[in-house]
Amino acid sequence: MKHRIVVLGAGYAGAYTAGNLARRLSPADTGITVVNAVPEFVQRLRLHRLAAGGEIAAPRLADVFAGTGIRLRVARVTALAPESRIVAVADADGGGLLHYDTLVYALGSRVAHRGVPGVAEHAFHVTARPAALRLRDRLDGLDSKGEGGAVLVVGDGLTGIETATEIAEARPGLSVTLVARGELGARLSPGARAHLRRACDRLGIAVREHTRVEAVEAAGVRCADGTAVASDVTVWTGGFAVDPLAAAAGLEVTDTGQLAVDRTMRSVSHPDVYGVGDSVCAIGDNGRPLPMSCGSAGHTGRQAIGAIVGHLTGREVAYTKLVHTFNHISLGRRDGILQPVDDAAEARRGYVAGRTAARVKAAIVRGSLWGTLHPTYGLPKRRRRLAAAAGRATETAPDPSWDATAENPSVAA
Repeated sequence: MKHRIVVLGAGYAGAYTAGNLARRLSPADTGITVVNAVPEFVQRLRLHRLAAGGEIAAPRLADVFAGTGIRLRVARVTALAPESRIVAVADADGGGLLHYDTLVYALGSRVAHRGVPGVAEHAFHVTARPAALRLRDRLDGLDSKGEGGAVLVVGDGLTGIETATEIAEARPGLSVTLVARGELGARLSPGARAHLRRACDRLGIAVREHTRVEAVEAAGVRCADGTAVASDVTVWTGGFAVDPLAAAAGLEVTDTGQLAVDRTMRSVSHPDVYGVGDSVCAIGDNGRPLPMSCGSAGHTGRQAIGAIVGHLTGREVAYTKLVHTFNHISLGRRDGILQPVDDAAEARRGYVAGRTAARVKAAIVRGSLWGTLHPTYGLPKRRRRLAAAAGRATETAPDPSWDATAENPSVAA
């Protein structure tokens, strides 16, 4: 029986990892299955643009994995039994159980409500394609009235800044307000911070600094200082959270709920499980956790690939750099900021802004998409056979106390 590798999630990290494993491991003794909740690849880096009205492609995963030998299972992951090496999934046919010998956990992240009342009921977000389309429909409705409308973006992280500037540029008939808990662009260098402020002024974005939102309501938000801010649309970009599936399954996780791994992205509690992307707490070469980002997805994916191939083929594990060197922010279609950071994750004084930064950011996004959709390009054509020590697949019965049908809010990336 072949060694079974199951990859949970086909976002940037999961799709890239699965495709590269398929290229580097022999299909004679390795079988790879990818589980994803939807049949398309989601360009999460561009969802704010989709929400603003742009057309963003959703490539079919079946096409992405064509010719790789990878089996695609369109299903929602509902539970894990790591002691038995079993994954429970639900799909249109009712679902079932998948046995694995090596598991790649790549379920990504989703919007974090931060315990703020009303976010789930009244706010929009851009962390999933259906959510971005729902926001676009709402903005279309406001535009169609021809009377303007108020859009409130809560959160001044990279996603909040990109969402606010994209909407303001694409829909000048709407008024956009960006709510920041502290100083706008506090993590940028002074020059980049000043450029961001000029961009907001140019686009007509009102900025409310040092404002903490305590509740989201149907017609706006309530702030900690007792003030109310009215809006026709509230977009929540207050950070990201990971799926609780790993913690619920008994895998060791960090305080953030991310999978705890060693330097090779291998679970510290279950050595047959690896984590990549947002769902893993990877410690960078500077001793700090890598941020949730596309760059981190690439670094963790490459490291997991090197570790899995090394362990299964009996070769030395290849190590890749785990670094975070800059943040790239789009400010609409024709403006942007590239902010280098140092080993302490602090902004360096130098930065790139304007059209040059926008072009670089666009190239990075295109490169990330191309690399994900062509994961086998440029790699050695020789597929390695498994070492005898890696063993073959073994059937494992689930723990009798494990309920594979238990409700779990898990959704593959």
